[in-house]
Amino acid sequence: MTALKTAVLKPGKDKAVRNKHHWIFSGAVARLPDFEDGDILAVQSSRGEFLGHAYFNRRCSIIGRMLSFDHTAGPEAVRRNLTRAATLRRSFFDDATDAYRLVNAEGDGLPGLIVDRYGDVVVIQIATLGMDRLKPVLIECLDQIIPSRAVYEKSSQPSRREEGLPDFEGPVRGDPPAEVRIRENGIPFLVDVARSQKTGFFLDQREMRKMVRWLSRGKRVLNCFSYTGGFSVYALLGGAGRVVSVDVSEPALDLARKNLALNGFDCPAGDFVQADIFSFIRGVEPHAFDLIILDPPAFAKKKSDVVQACRGYKDLNRLALSLLPAGGLLLTFSCSHFVDEPLFQTVLFQAAAEAGRRVRILQRHHQSFDHPLNIFHPETEYLKGFLLYVD
Repeated sequence: MTALKTAVLKPGKDKAVRNKHHWIFSGAVARLPDFEDGDILAVQSSRGEFLGHAYFNRRCSIIGRMLSFDHTAGPEAVRRNLTRAATLRRSFFDDATDAYRLVNAEGDGLPGLIVDRYGDVVVIQIATLGMDRLKPVLIECLDQIIPSRAVYEKSSQPSRREEGLPDFEGPVRGDPPAEVRIRENGIPFLVDVARSQKTGFFLDQREMRKMVRWLSRGKRVLNCFSYTGGFSVYALLGGAGRVVSVDVSEPALDLARKNLALNGFDCPAGDFVQADIFSFIRGVEPHAFDLIILDPPAFAKKKSDVVQACRGYKDLNRLALSLLPAGGLLLTFSCSHFVDEPLFQTVLFQAAAEAGRRVRILQRHHQSFDHPLNIFHPETEYLKGFLLYVD
């Protein structure tokens, strides 16, 4: 076997890697060999100690991403960590749920990679050049550990621009149906993997949807940013008196109607509203709803967006809190990585103060357990939510 070329870190700049953090910033590197961007290199400390293997890309401020912290070669580390990820998910789910996250990037030791299962279709997202170069190994391994009808790629993250990668969306192997039927907690849903947001369905909200089911009995529910109706279906299954689903996307609402019908519910025209949420919620009559769900897309795509994003979150939550009657519930989320949980709670405090409402936190929420957070790499955390009670 040919020895790998080696990247050498600066003195005192190896602590993060020793602590099993996957990222190597360009300022931590003392010396690089001749290599092609995307290549896997051995990583050494300034004293010549072997630290593991990483793929590198000179274009990026995060110049290297660790694939292993031992002598396991890069391709073999991909196989090993994919197998471990699949084994972990099999311990979570039975036949009642066949849609889940199989690989959560650094949370599963595979930086730059997301893999979601939707029944007999696998959807992948690749964010980095190094992982893109490993795609043949990835597909081969996926076919072995989770046989599927098709593998579909949806890689259009902003990080690909810095990596020097074009966006790519399309089948990698096989031909997925236009709509994939899945089961979540025994409940059927249709997923359009090709035209959807993210990879097709918001798998990270599984536990929150289950909670909405038992919160909704007899309540009038407003599901904002309803997408394809996940929360709406669960609310109706829980006995909600009425559920109004609002989204800016008419195709998403069309699929939401199908998902309600699939579960035996009528779809009154007035209960599906295509609208900008901010405009819609300003026109809602006070006390019209008992439970409001706010699950917006990320308002802060980058760090410089945080101030403006917080204004948006505050205004949105202030409006929702103003509408609720005493005893009403607000289930509100942020999936902006750059708006952490303490900051989001501060924003909610400001929203409650401006709305003149007394508010209590009943529960805090994070992404589902098939989206594991690597304790050595906390940057993989993004989703945070609060269940609020309004006096």
